[in-house]
Amino acid sequence: MLGFGTLARKVFGTPNDRKVKSVRPLVAQINALEPEYQAFTDEQIIARTRELQKRVQEGGESLDDVLPEAFANCREAARRALGLRAFDVQLKGAIFLHQGNISEMRTGEGKTLVASFAAYLNALAGRGVHVVTVNDYLAKRDSDWMGKIYHQLGLTTGVVYSHQPEDEKRAAYRADITYATNNELGFDYLRDNMKSSLEDMAQRGHYYAVVDEVDSILIDEARTPLIISGPSQDRGTLYQAVDAVMPQVKPEHYEIDEKARNVTFTEEGNEAIEDILQKAGILPEGQSLYAAESTTIIHHVNQALRAHKLFHKDQQYIVRDGEVMLIDEFTGRMMKGRRLSDGLHQAIEAKEHVQIKPENVTYASVTFQNYFRLYEKLGGMTGTAATEAEEFAEIYKLGVVEVPTNRPVQRIDEHDQVFRTAREKYDGILKSIKEAHEKRQPILVGTTSIEKSEQLSELLKKAGIPHNVLNARQHEQEAKIVADAGKLGAVTIATNMAGRGTDIKLGGNVEFKIMEAIAADPEADHIALRARIEAEHKDEEEAVKAAGGLFVLGTERHESRRIDNQLRGRSGRQGDPGRSAFFLSLEDDLMRIFGSERLDGILSKLGMKEGESIVHPWVNKSLEKAQAKVEGRNFDIRKQLLKYDDVMNDQRKAIFGQRMEILEADHVADVAADMRHQVIEDLVDLNLPPKAYPDQWDTQGLADACREMLNIDLPIAAWAAEEGVDQQVIRERVIEASDKMMAEKTEAFGKATMDNIEKQVLLQAIDSKWREHLQRLDHLRSVVNFRGYAQRDPLNEYKTEAFQLFEGLLESLREAVTQQLSRVRPVTREEQEAMLQQMLAAQQPAAAAPKIEAPAQERTPVLAGFDEADPSTWGNPGRNDACPCGSGEKFKHCHGRIA
Repeated sequence: MLGFGTLARKVFGTPNDRKVKSVRPLVAQINALEPEYQAFTDEQIIARTRELQKRVQEGGESLDDVLPEAFANCREAARRALGLRAFDVQLKGAIFLHQGNISEMRTGEGKTLVASFAAYLNALAGRGVHVVTVNDYLAKRDSDWMGKIYHQLGLTTGVVYSHQPEDEKRAAYRADITYATNNELGFDYLRDNMKSSLEDMAQRGHYYAVVDEVDSILIDEARTPLIISGPSQDRGTLYQAVDAVMPQVKPEHYEIDEKARNVTFTEEGNEAIEDILQKAGILPEGQSLYAAESTTIIHHVNQALRAHKLFHKDQQYIVRDGEVMLIDEFTGRMMKGRRLSDGLHQAIEAKEHVQIKPENVTYASVTFQNYFRLYEKLGGMTGTAATEAEEFAEIYKLGVVEVPTNRPVQRIDEHDQVFRTAREKYDGILKSIKEAHEKRQPILVGTTSIEKSEQLSELLKKAGIPHNVLNARQHEQEAKIVADAGKLGAVTIATNMAGRGTDIKLGGNVEFKIMEAIAADPEADHIALRARIEAEHKDEEEAVKAAGGLFVLGTERHESRRIDNQLRGRSGRQGDPGRSAFFLSLEDDLMRIFGSERLDGILSKLGMKEGESIVHPWVNKSLEKAQAKVEGRNFDIRKQLLKYDDVMNDQRKAIFGQRMEILEADHVADVAADMRHQVIEDLVDLNLPPKAYPDQWDTQGLADACREMLNIDLPIAAWAAEEGVDQQVIRERVIEASDKMMAEKTEAFGKATMDNIEKQVLLQAIDSKWREHLQRLDHLRSVVNFRGYAQRDPLNEYKTEAFQLFEGLLESLREAVTQQLSRVRPVTREEQEAMLQQMLAAQQPAAAAPKIEAPAQERTPVLAGFDEADPSTWGNPGRNDACPCGSGEKFKHCHGRIA
């Protein structure tokens, strides 16, 4: 008998079914327009784009109003440019993307093409669309490939990649549609908020983004914030000294928590390490490891312990060209340029005896969650999002819609085979690979680490089975190896997520074959060559189908179901035959950490023999529960990270917003004046308290403060002695004196120059104070968790203290700006000559050291009427313009120099 829930779903359909049905009328409208658009000339397609842009940008129509026409136009452009006609399910996927959802589409359903429809429609608004991919290769490939469609439609395309020239990057962001990696987008956002002029900024806002492999970017990578940092003091010798004593640390000295990926010293270990450090001369005799002055040493010891016990070569990192390179745990790819923070990367460098690069100080940081929440609208695509639907909805306000496949899935997903030991499991894997290989069935073997992929490779070599290995070491050939994985008889070992974004087509990738043939013989007739290769490929594709299609074999369950589903989804694309199976053992990390003892007891009672495996749906269910537990815990970690980052994010928005206002303003004298007046109010309140009697005032303290902060000598004591003078009168006189001094400076420099000086001083002060603030927040974050022992909520404590720190930041910012601006003055001719003498002397070889004399002849001023002593005759040169005195120097280095 059917349950009520099942019965209701049969009658009404699932919520997902209803969403998919709701867009059918739109798809019918697009299809009805197809004949009309097929009759268009190429020029008419571009003309339709211009018309749609005008209707959206000037005519007041919404993007939803023009969606059917835009999609019909884009479908025809894609057919002409690439020979691809979008299926109805692809149109549905694109509609969901435009509506701000995640379109969950199986591997091979053509997500790259789907993104082009949503990108084109939203680009009509003229505000720029970002298409986000997981690596530079895919960004460049998709930009080149889909760029042909956008060109046919009359739109521009750009691609952003790491280490790109600044001019090229700015041009890429000015394009209608920009392809980029998530890392580069985040870093460019941070870099832009460190620039000192609007012209230098690359991005032009955050309107709409389509995120490819959205689960990888918004979930897997969201635990690690993006950080721009600079070097701090070098402590390389301390890292080496601490690393040298690590071999003396015994297993009983520490405890590893594999679930939380953490390692801590036991009580016995604390005493032992203190003794070891004192003997090695690292910790002074008689000084406790937990004394306040030992903070740096304990930090280094903890990081060295983590480096040795939690980070293993060829799993979490590899050493290449004398450099420690991190490996992405999800993709198996090298993360070039990415470093672990807080001295952990240096501890690993010391462990591997490679050059230790200095620790870094954070200049700016942002999490992917908060970066992508900047966009007004977000859409995403992946083959696997349903398991994380709750997180997408809660953090990003993204719905997940499962889009049906174009053809029914024919892949057979077998139940997991569970062995007692890893050795028995590998024997079973080898036997299964041999059986499939004998019938020439292509096999993709998924592993969870580089170490395991190489271990399996050795077993296959001994068995005489030819194969390819794809992991971080072969990053450069990744796309090609993946493209060939569907060839007849091919055996490919890959870390689970490697090659994501490249289709595995049965019989191999025909486009790759054609490109190789053309490269080998450029003189050949390309059309004939293509025809021959396509015919050969068709035969091979049929032979692979006859052998059973692609066989995906997982050697271990990943802690996330999505990663397993991604691996499975490699097989059975576009209705192709295929099968998938997972081989597990009780010694696998997931099984070992999450209660394999109970299962081991059951297997023992069943009397399982050597080499036998258990295959049962119950095992699958219990594994899924374990994975769901891990996913839930990881979600909690990311939520917690986000709660802390949200505190910083509010402050980041305030600072970056203030910075942008300053950059956009022509004059910032009012901002500087408000800051100066506030500083004066605080100084007067501090030294002449409002409710105190005049004889309790500290007039000398206020006079000293005015000299220090405002660079002016004022007779405060004399003023205070006057009849009827109160605190308010003195405040007004100080403000009046400081305003007069600044007015004289403005007159001396010229208004345009003074505006420029004020703007640069403000920006530099904001940047330096924000960096200091970030360091303080880092330190606060690292100690605030200990408040939990005092029954206080660490998050509330963090919020309260972070707010107090931010108030302190604003106060010190006002003081820094006021102090710097009050000390600005034009450089005199004598000082200029002395600086020139110093520069020339510094350029001469030390041995000769001849006396340099200033040129006898007078320089010819560039500006007619230029008078050295009268700044009003200097004109209004820009900071980087030639100085009007004729020195040949830039104005900012000559008469416009800030003292």
